[in-house]
Amino acid sequence: MRRRNAISRSLEDRVLDTVNIVLLVIIAFITMYPFYYILILSFNDGGDAIRGGIYFWPRSFSLENFQQFFESSKWMRSLIVTVARTVAGTAIGVMFTCVVSYGLSKKDLVYHGIYMKILIIAMYFSGGLIPYYILLKSLRLLNTFAVYVIPGALNIFFVMICISFFRDIPEELIESAYLDGSTEFNTFLKIVLPVSLPLLATMTLFIGVGHWNSWIDSAYYVRSENLRTLSYRMMEVINQTMQPEDPTARLYAAESSRATTQSMQMAAMVVALGPIMCVYPFLQKYFAKGIMLGAVKG
Repeated sequence: MRRRNAISRSLEDRVLDTVNIVLLVIIAFITMYPFYYILILSFNDGGDAIRGGIYFWPRSFSLENFQQFFESSKWMRSLIVTVARTVAGTAIGVMFTCVVSYGLSKKDLVYHGIYMKILIIAMYFSGGLIPYYILLKSLRLLNTFAVYVIPGALNIFFVMICISFFRDIPEELIESAYLDGSTEFNTFLKIVLPVSLPLLATMTLFIGVGHWNSWIDSAYYVRSENLRTLSYRMMEVINQTMQPEDPTARLYAAESSRATTQSMQMAAMVVALGPIMCVYPFLQKYFAKGIMLGAVKG
């Protein structure tokens, strides 16, 4: 009887494992195929891609789309602006968030309760788009590169997570640094930050991806074409109506006949996804730990 039950359970396990594998393969294919489709279209001749019928590999392999992308001053300016805002915005955002969080993690901070209430209110409520626009205008941030960096310098959501994380650092570790004559800044720089690598990696990834993908601020708060971001350019291509009288259509028609608007967009998407795909493997070790900080600590 036991042997028969063991054989039955083993058969059930094999059937269940097979079903799980098949379902996971189907889900993985559905999830990954859109990205793969973008990749093969970016390496296919734009004029040939209009005919359709491309599913698993380029029918007419060509690097013309990427050549046109990197030769276009419009796309390259947008790429440079996006890289600059991502690097500067991420560095400033992580730095300000960590500094403010470390100060608020000290319960003996003067007016600590008032600061925390202000942060919580700001996290759950906003003034709206129009007051925010007026504020940016009064600060003279509109139509400047600073509008990409300054408003997002402090991430309140990560401030709350950082406060919880910093409070869980053993107090004896910090006190020993004080006894050795370390200043508050040196303690924060040489003791607190090195033990917070999972937190820093998670913040860097989230804030960096947010800056890299952002296009709304470029659409609402910037008028200069030289300050448009890569994401805004892609949204511009998606939303434009390709009509003969449309000046945007004429601009793209001036490009090589082998690279169409759609193929240029696919190449831009591949270029936009490339840096994230390259950076994530190096942060994955810390990201897996940091992503659980909000659930475990607090």
